[in-house]
Amino acid sequence: LAHGFLPAFRDEAQLAAVEHGSGPLLIIAGAGSGKTQTLACRVAELIRRGADPQRILLLTFTRRAAQEMVKRALRLLHQQARPETKADTLKINGLPWSGTFHAVANKLLRMHAPALGLDPSFTILDREDAASQIDLLRTDLGLSRIDRRFPRKGTCLAIYSRTVNTQTSLKDNLEQAFPWCAEWEQPLRQLFASYVRSKFERRLLDYDDLLLYWFHLMNHAGSAQTIEALFDHVLVDEYQDTNNLQAAVVRKLSPQGRGVTVVGDDAQSIYAFRAASVR
Repeated sequence: LAHGFLPAFRDEAQLAAVEHGSGPLLIIAGAGSGKTQTLACRVAELIRRGADPQRILLLTFTRRAAQEMVKRALRLLHQQARPETKADTLKINGLPWSGTFHAVANKLLRMHAPALGLDPSFTILDREDAASQIDLLRTDLGLSRIDRRFPRKGTCLAIYSRTVNTQTSLKDNLEQAFPWCAEWEQPLRQLFASYVRSKFERRLLDYDDLLLYWFHLMNHAGSAQTIEALFDHVLVDEYQDTNNLQAAVVRKLSPQGRGVTVVGDDAQSIYAFRAASVR
């Protein structure tokens, strides 16, 4: 272990994960077992072997997690004190393609917006603004003045978001997760159609749109090839908290799984309410 990463490991399984080749790699480990350190070491080892930091896509649950991962990898590389590790490149540029799914989607969509008929200067709605927009449309459509109380704006947004992220039909989604709202399927369908139309006309995207349009971008032949060619390695942290849409994007980024590493804890999937699935 001339590269000196051994002190970072607790067992041989971690070392095996770090030294794994270019084939698909799934790392499953419990809380406190060193998953983050293992992933950081894998990033450092890939760069030590010659991988270009600018061609590594690192997807994390938070921006802070991405920054911490880069810091750890840089610290490990500097232990080598060898120029061929490209530590200087990492120090200057970091991993330009690191961050949350939504942040990376935002960056890619602005680069390839015309392929989807989007304006690259689109504005992003946060959750509160998205809920307010739905509330306005509820009123415009007269849904807030019916005899029986229509679902509130937060519930409407949750239904819309889950339908997008699970890639299931509205009917199935209502039956599985919002049975008390099933009677409102048709009015909700009308509301969501109005919401989508309103966003498009005003050049707005919400957080769910970022993932949805990234998925569509990966189904657009020309754009998919261009984006796939950007990355030699795709690494995903907290994989147990990804949803169907995010998992589909990862598969599209590397259909054969080459260069893909995902890390997760199958006992810690706590975001089912946001359509995450450990499966």
